[in-house]
Amino acid sequence: MPLTEPGARSPIHSREIRCEGFRRDDGLFDIDGRIVDSKAYSFENRFRGTIESGDPVHDMWMRITLNDRLEIVAAEAVTDKHPYPGCGDITPDYRALIGLRIGPGWSREVRRSFGGVRGCTHITKLLDNMAVAALQTIMPLLKTEPADAGRRPPQLDGCHVLRSDGAVVREYYPRWYRDGAAD
Repeated sequence: MPLTEPGARSPIHSREIRCEGFRRDDGLFDIDGRIVDSKAYSFENRFRGTIESGDPVHDMWMRITLNDRLEIVAAEAVTDKHPYPGCGDITPDYRALIGLRIGPGWSREVRRSFGGVRGCTHITKLLDNMAVAALQTIMPLLKTEPADAGRRPPQLDGCHVLRSDGAVVREYYPRWYRDGAAD
């Protein structure tokens, strides 16, 4: 474990998020996401009865299918386990993702479309992780323009190491390096 050794403690809650990217035979890409919450103790749930230690409180899946322009062409959500009646009733609404493109403004558009009572908190949060998985799946496979031609790489200024005035940008993306540009 890369963190420091913790003091004495007991487990209470676990959240697992898994995202996987696939290239389909038809040239499209699938990104499958799953979020599972569980407790380290058994407890009573008014809707489900006893939820045993380690059994999922939430077990939710999402699949988005994208083309090579990062446009969503299909979307499917499923809620297998949930703590309240009706939790899964919202899953068909996630088909509204069809036609959206992963890129600048993605998180804002997802929150606008599915935030609050318009969606499921867990599935909506999962979509941010799935967007990253989509970029990691698709972008390396696309033919990209030479570093000194075309558009500015979209990842620049997206994190501290890829800041426009940083050493990594100076070395890997010299055309886009700007001394003192980022804050």
